Amino acid sequence: MEATGGKQVQGSYIPQELLKELSKVSNRLLIGIPCERRADEKRLALTPEAVDMLTDRGHHVLVESGAGLGINYSDNHYSEAGAEIVSTPAEVFQADIILKILPPLPEEILLMKPRSTVFSMVQLNIFAQEAFELMMAKRITAIAYELMSDDYKKSPVLNVISEIEGTASITIASELLSNTQGGKGILLGGIPGVSPTEVVIVGAGNAGTVAARAALALGASVKVFDDDINKLRTIQQVLGQGLFTSNFHPNVLHNAFRTADVVIGAMRYINTRYRYIIAEELIRTMKRGSLVIDLRVSQGGCFETTCCLGKTDPNVFEQYGVLHYCKPNISNRVARTTSMAFSNIFVPVFLALGDAGSVQNMIKTDNGFRSGVYMYCGKPVSSYVSNHFNLSSNNLDLYLSAF
Repeated sequence: MEATGGKQVQGSYIPQELLKELSKVSNRLLIGIPCERRADEKRLALTPEAVDMLTDRGHHVLVESGAGLGINYSDNHYSEAGAEIVSTPAEVFQADIILKILPPLPEEILLMKPRSTVFSMVQLNIFAQEAFELMMAKRITAIAYELMSDDYKKSPVLNVISEIEGTASITIASELLSNTQGGKGILLGGIPGVSPTEVVIVGAGNAGTVAARAALALGASVKVFDDDINKLRTIQQVLGQGLFTSNFHPNVLHNAFRTADVVIGAMRYINTRYRYIIAEELIRTMKRGSLVIDLRVSQGGCFETTCCLGKTDPNVFEQYGVLHYCKPNISNRVARTTSMAFSNIFVPVFLALGDAGSVQNMIKTDNGFRSGVYMYCGKPVSSYVSNHFNLSSNNLDLYLSAF
């Protein structure tokens, strides 16, 4: 007897509903979400709503107890979404796929199963050599959020972080210029009869565009610099011809820094051929009481005064009478919003990964996913990451057929 929507197997009919359930089981992912071990890290890759979408498709999610507290989600929120709450790091790191925010620590890698897969940021300024070598020894496959791309060859995670931090930079500037934070007592923006605040933005990418829009909305005078004329053309088209834009002409840059109240560093240095750094001499020419905000500390810094900071150096300091704000990952200031934005990106990725059946199949079939792979079965396959650790990078294609 023929039936619609099912499958005939050796004379037996399997209903469509059962086929779906079998598909869920065969391609089910086991995902672990641990607590971040750094006290200042609050973001998570998935909110409870995102977990619910994954568990509804048959995937199993382990969440370490307390992982969601930084974004104001309790264990109950995750449990009600279908996650299994585990009490120890040892349990959560036994998952096949680990979702972190910051690069894995050596003690976390020791808890992972050999040949497991870890997703995280690859922030090289805090990525320990020991951790990288342990990952190689355990034959870990590692994917960096910053390196993943979409169908338009854009970096969705970098873009969303840039948008959030670009907006946050103007909020931070407004706070630090006020009397309550020890600033000069300047209102970021302008009112009739008072000269507007002068804001200089170095970098015309997503972060620079969002920061410029927010500063202009407050009434500030904004100047944007970049070494990419196409980015300058785009930001002027987006924000209007009234926006001042310029390449890095020394005299123009010098004059802008000399009168600036706020300078925001928003260049992007991931997988770029050149690295433009603002000279210390330009910082020396700035007015006393002015402010520098570096949004790229985790990528090495935009200014000579911020790009050589060590782990023990303060994140907020004064040099040449200029206050420097260099806290990394300032999207932690709005960790819940950031986690929601991450979830919007990651849920489709992990649903597609489940449909692909394995990480290897996903790498073979999805170029955007593939671009995020920096280690495959313990073999470094990204020159951007490998060069930082003074290691050679291998061709991923050679290993895809071997493993």
